Amino acid sequence: MNRLVKTALLAGAAFGAMASAAQAQDRSAPEGASQVEDIIVTARRTEESAQKTPLALTAFSGETLERTGAQQVTDLQGAVPNLNLVQGRGSSNSTNIYIRGVGQPDALQTFDPAVGVYVDDVYYSRIRGTQFDLLDLERVEILRGPQGTLYGKNTIGGAMKLVSRRPDQEFRARASAAYGDYDLVEVQGSVSGPVTDTLALGLSALHSERGGYVTDPATGAEYNDKNSTAVRASLAWDPASNFRIDLNADYAKDDAGMTVGQAQNDLTDLLKSVVLRPVPNPVPKYDFKTRTTPGLPNETRLESWGTALRATWDISDALSLKSITSYRAMATDDYIDFDATELEIADALVAVDQKQFSQELQLTYTGDRLNAVAGLYYLKEDVDSHQESYNDALLGPAFGNSGFLRTIDDTLETTSKAVYGNISYDVTDRLRLSAGIRYTEEEKDYWRTTSTFYSLLPAFNATYVFAPDVGKYDDTSIMLSADYQLSDDAMVYARYSQGFKSGGFNGRANSPTEATEYQPETADSFEVGAKTSFWDRRARLNLAAFMTKYEDFQARVAGLDTDPVTGLPAPVLSVLNAGQLDIFGFELEGVLVPIRGLTLDAQVGFLEADYKEFKDDRFTKFGGSRAFQDPAFSPKWTLRFGGQYEWFLSGGSSLTVGGAAKFRSKMALAVDNTYENTATEIPGMYQDDYWLYDARVVWSDASDRYTVGLYGQNLSDEVYKTDAQEFSSIGNIRTAYYGAPRTWMVKVSAKY
Repeated sequence: MNRLVKTALLAGAAFGAMASAAQAQDRSAPEGASQVEDIIVTARRTEESAQKTPLALTAFSGETLERTGAQQVTDLQGAVPNLNLVQGRGSSNSTNIYIRGVGQPDALQTFDPAVGVYVDDVYYSRIRGTQFDLLDLERVEILRGPQGTLYGKNTIGGAMKLVSRRPDQEFRARASAAYGDYDLVEVQGSVSGPVTDTLALGLSALHSERGGYVTDPATGAEYNDKNSTAVRASLAWDPASNFRIDLNADYAKDDAGMTVGQAQNDLTDLLKSVVLRPVPNPVPKYDFKTRTTPGLPNETRLESWGTALRATWDISDALSLKSITSYRAMATDDYIDFDATELEIADALVAVDQKQFSQELQLTYTGDRLNAVAGLYYLKEDVDSHQESYNDALLGPAFGNSGFLRTIDDTLETTSKAVYGNISYDVTDRLRLSAGIRYTEEEKDYWRTTSTFYSLLPAFNATYVFAPDVGKYDDTSIMLSADYQLSDDAMVYARYSQGFKSGGFNGRANSPTEATEYQPETADSFEVGAKTSFWDRRARLNLAAFMTKYEDFQARVAGLDTDPVTGLPAPVLSVLNAGQLDIFGFELEGVLVPIRGLTLDAQVGFLEADYKEFKDDRFTKFGGSRAFQDPAFSPKWTLRFGGQYEWFLSGGSSLTVGGAAKFRSKMALAVDNTYENTATEIPGMYQDDYWLYDARVVWSDASDRYTVGLYGQNLSDEVYKTDAQEFSSIGNIRTAYYGAPRTWMVKVSAKY
């Protein structure tokens, strides 16, 4: 009840600010000032202004991304309130996305994401392969809160949408080249234009490479580097005024070193009786030097490709039918050094081969007062994985080089089907009511073989083969919303939405008893908000307050069990339904253009996340409790203050100076972050408050076709953690991963 009161107060504050903003519209703005950019989005599967869309979202145009020097999706970190968007640990090609404290902590192939990623309306099932370079995009949309009705499963935290530029009958060409420290070199280009009067072609390509900012002091090898190539081709065919076909094909390759971190405490043998590698206490400030295990490739590789066909038929002025057909494939080989030392305590190879086919049919009706969207969705996904775990040092010096190797081979087949509908009705010229529903059925077939090999102790060799029962899940999610236009530029709304995250099987089980099935996770979310533009649309203020309850919250945890062959303690990495997670907070986004050339922006995100229940029978049978832990990646405050000023020079050219200060308050970086039965924090599993500062200076010629920009990130050279893992059941491993140090880049661009 206390949280309901707080949410109501936040809603009242939002409505109060909205009313004040609406009244402020009558005041005159400075003559010659520009207006705040308005972006058309498809967050509700129909085109509408972001300011008219009754849900919390942040959108970036392609021009904004280029102007700020954003190169990949993780560059949006700090640009959206209550968003955590960082490179996945151990892999240069995956992205950990958390919205409002909910996401996926690692790239486990059987663990579904909580934030859906869509590229040109195609859903990407895995977070591997989502470390996208921002190549020739029209816009990016970040939708906050459950999106279960229109987007379906695994959007329980929200959705991230990338929309490519569509080629048309106008010739366009863009090219850029960048150079920066750590030997950064990036070149990209795109060209599009007519082939015939009804057919247009677009081609784009990018290559980006950068040396690593982490070095092995013994070998000089560099890690946390980048080496990626991406190409895309698009065909747009308009054979008739009411029929359109879009065919896209893309290919991406990534070949870089591992993502490595820093050990946060003494590393031991399996029984924790011998310290194998002491670590100073307190842990020294990270100097971006890490030893790695010799003799392993210590690299990450990815190849992905896909094609999508979208056909749109305008049956009448009011009715439209769209078909979206897609096939995608991905293969990765990731070597991971979990212990972040030269010892082979816990090193691994994770190789994943994933394929997916999806088909969606969407019927849209647009009337005078009634608008509706209905659809059918089908997804078939196959994931094959081979894993090798190298743990020679884990048995301690008494066993020397024991030749210990554990292998895992598994296959996951998923079939998902859904039907959905959404309607909006204009009760009056100002009041609109909306409702949506989605029904999903899903089946998951899982097979697994785990083998253990001891060249020194062959009597302990063992193989476990298991195929759990087929997982069958279904869900019905609904959405209800009401929005009211106070004026042409001011709207308030209230929204109730549900979300569903699919169940599955533990992809790290070492025996059949550990391969337990976990059930779906569900969410109920209440949100109220206000969106306003005032001062002749030279100022904008958007607010949202929300409260979300997650039931059967899925958690990836670590613990100990007994090996059925050796009788010794054995590490267990489980996925389980922990119980209930409650989250509430608010978000504020403001933009102001007080005079011509000057733009100021500010964002505030507040988040309060608490476990109401955290059940872990495997852990508690040893006398422990997880009830005191903090939800990971849930900082109480995220702030951003930015601005830019454009000087207009003689001859018509201009010089723009801009920058931003971004703040993130203290947060947990691992699911396991406190000691059992206490609220005492585990050292190294948290990141304290920190600020990051970025700046840019960009010159543009009079035609705005040519630009030269200097960009700097993390100007104060802050050393800060972005991720951590608590695997203390395996050699007392606790490892933290860090963001990039201070970097700079010079970029030259041309467009026609």
